[in-house]
Amino acid sequence: MRKVRYGGDYNPEQWPDAVWDRDHELFDLARIDTLTVGVFVWALTNPAEGVYDFAVLDRIVERAAAEGRSVCLATGTGAHPPWLARAYPEVTRTDFEGRRHRFGQRHNSCPSSPAFQRLSAELARRVAQRYAGSPAVVAWHVGNEYGGACYCDLCGEAFRAWLRQRYTTLDALNAAWYTTFWSHRFTDWAQIEPPSALTEHWRGPDHTAFQGITLDYLRFMSDAMLANFRAEKAAIRAHSGLPVTTNLMGMYRPIDYHRWADDLDFASWDNYPPDDTSQARMALAHDLMRGLKGGQPFWLMEQTPSCTASRDVNPLKRPGLLRLWSWQAVAHGADAVLYFQMRASRGACEKYHGAVIGHGDRSDTRVFREVADLGAELERLGDATLGARTPARVALLFDWDSWWVLEISDGPNRLVRYLDVVLAYHRALWDAGADLDVVPVTADLTGYDVVVAPALHMVKGDLATRLEAVAARGGSVLTTFLSGRVDVDDLAFPSDVPGPLAPLMGIRVDEWDARPPDVVNPVRLGSSTVESRLIFELVVPDGAEVVGTYGADFYAGTPAVTRHAFGAGHGWYVGAGLDGAGVAWVVRRVLARHDLLGPYADLADVETTVRVDPAGRRIRFVLNHRTGPVEIPVHAGGVDLLTDTRFHGGQTVKVDPYGVLVVAEDR
Repeated sequence: MRKVRYGGDYNPEQWPDAVWDRDHELFDLARIDTLTVGVFVWALTNPAEGVYDFAVLDRIVERAAAEGRSVCLATGTGAHPPWLARAYPEVTRTDFEGRRHRFGQRHNSCPSSPAFQRLSAELARRVAQRYAGSPAVVAWHVGNEYGGACYCDLCGEAFRAWLRQRYTTLDALNAAWYTTFWSHRFTDWAQIEPPSALTEHWRGPDHTAFQGITLDYLRFMSDAMLANFRAEKAAIRAHSGLPVTTNLMGMYRPIDYHRWADDLDFASWDNYPPDDTSQARMALAHDLMRGLKGGQPFWLMEQTPSCTASRDVNPLKRPGLLRLWSWQAVAHGADAVLYFQMRASRGACEKYHGAVIGHGDRSDTRVFREVADLGAELERLGDATLGARTPARVALLFDWDSWWVLEISDGPNRLVRYLDVVLAYHRALWDAGADLDVVPVTADLTGYDVVVAPALHMVKGDLATRLEAVAARGGSVLTTFLSGRVDVDDLAFPSDVPGPLAPLMGIRVDEWDARPPDVVNPVRLGSSTVESRLIFELVVPDGAEVVGTYGADFYAGTPAVTRHAFGAGHGWYVGAGLDGAGVAWVVRRVLARHDLLGPYADLADVETTVRVDPAGRRIRFVLNHRTGPVEIPVHAGGVDLLTDTRFHGGQTVKVDPYGVLVVAEDR
C-alpha cells in the first residue's frame, strides 16, 4: 500500500531474539511499516580492519522483509569503532581549543583523516553490495546528523588545498581576507592556520580578528563533511540506484545545507523542538528542509514520541501534540513520519529518551496508544498526499553565509542573532496564513509575488538584480536592518548602505545605533505604536516613502520603515528591530497588496497550509495549536480525509484542542 511512511530508528542489535518477536507484534499494532536500521553498527559489522561480519544485520534486514516492512538501511558510519581510533589516532578530532580527542562520543571523526575516508567508504560499499538486492531496502542512510568541526593538522592541510582551489593565487586570497590589516599578509600557503582559539579567536568561536578567514573555514568544514557523504554515496552507487540521504538537523548553523542539497536524493531531517510552543519554529524548519530540493517532499527522519534526553530539562509532549506535530510535518511536505526511537535503550546516554516501546514493553501506555492511533490515521490517508507540493507565492530567503558573517562580526550589536530575525519575519508570515517556500539566495524567484529577506547581510552574485526583477514586474521585496552590508568575501561594499540593494529600497543608511535590550525606541506605524530594540538604523530616503518613524532619541521623527515604488512593485525596508506586533503590521500590508493573507489570518495559532497533489487536487490542512477548541468557517467545500466528513464552503466547524483537519477541496 502506498502511504506516508511510518516507523523510525530501530536498534535490535541491542536485544535478544525474543525481544525482536515482541517488537514486531507491537509494530503491527501501531501500523509501523518502515524501519531505519544499522545507524550505529560499525563496530558490529566491521570489528577489525579488513574483517566484516554481517550476520546480525542480515537477520535484522531479513526479519523486516519477512514481516513486510520497508528498511531505510544505514551504512553504519555515524560513529567510528574503538579499534579504528587505536589503529589510527589521527582519526579523532582536534577541538577549537587545540586538544586532540581520544576515542569516545560519536561526532568524533576528523573529516580529513585518510583512514576515516577510506574505511567509511569501504564499509558503505560492502553494505550496499550485500543488501542492494533486498526487497525490504527502499533507501540508504549515510552517516548520522553530520556535525562538529576539527582543527587538526590534517584539516589545516585540507583547508589550504581548498583555499588554493577557491582563490588560485595568494594575492586573491589576501585581497579577499583584507590581510593588510594587522600585518597578516600571507606570502606562502603554508603560513595559513585554521582559525581557532589558538590563532584568530580570543573570546570564543564567534569572536575573530579576521572574519574572512573564519568564514572560509566554516565553508570548508561544511564542504569537508559533504566530501565524506559523497564518498559513501559513490560507494553505494556502484551497487544500487535507490535514493540516498542523510538526516539533517533543520536550522543547524555549522553546516550549509544548501551546499549539500544537490547531493541528497531526498531531504530528511530530525525534529526536536525546544519546548511545547515551537509550532512556528517547526514550520520554518520544515519549509527550509523542503526548500532544499526545490519543493520536493521530504522525510521527517526522527522525532520523539514523548521526550528527549539531550537537554538539561526534557519536557514531555502533552497529550495530542505527537499527533498534531506529525500532521504539521505532513502539512509542510513530509512523505514520511518516523521516530527516534522504536524501543528504549537500557543503557548509555539515551536510555531515558522517549521511545515507541518503553522499558516496560507495554502496549497500553498513553504514548503507545497515541502512536498507534496516528498510524491508523496515516493508513486511512493512504497515498492522498504523496508527492504533493506547496503552491507558494511567497519566498523567504535563508542564507547560511549571512548567518555566519552576521554573527562573527564585531558590531554593531552581538545581541542581534540571525535566527531571531528570520524567525520573527517567518512567524508573521505563518500567523498570516501565507503558504511560503524557504529558499536559498540562488533560487529562481520568478514564481513569487513576495520575497522576504530578513537580515540579508551578504549580497552575492546577481541577487540584487533578481530582487529588482521581482519588484519591477509588480512584486514586493521586504528586507531589514543589517542587510546589503558585505560581499561574498565579507568585505563591506564601498558604497552607502544597503549596498546593491539601495536602488530597490530607495534609501541610504548613514548611521546606526545599537543598544541593550532594555532600551526601547517606539516606532509609529500608521495609527499604531510598536516597540523596537537592539538596532536602530538612521535611514535617509532617496525616493522612498516613509511608512514608520522613530519616537525617541535624537533621531525621533526620522524614518524607521520605508516603502519604495520600483517598477510595478515595491521595495520595503525595515531599519529597526521591531517587536512582533511591528513585524506583523509590515508583513500583513505586504501580503494584503497581493491578496495573500490566509483564510484564518485573524485566528492566532490556527495554522493552515495547502498541498497540491500530482493530479492538481488541493489538500488543505487546518491545525489547531491552541489548548482549547476553535470554531472556523470552512474555506472551501470538500471531504476531511481523516473522517470522511463532507464540509460545505462557509460552514462553521469546531476543531478540537490540538485538532487537525485534512480537507481534499472540491475542484
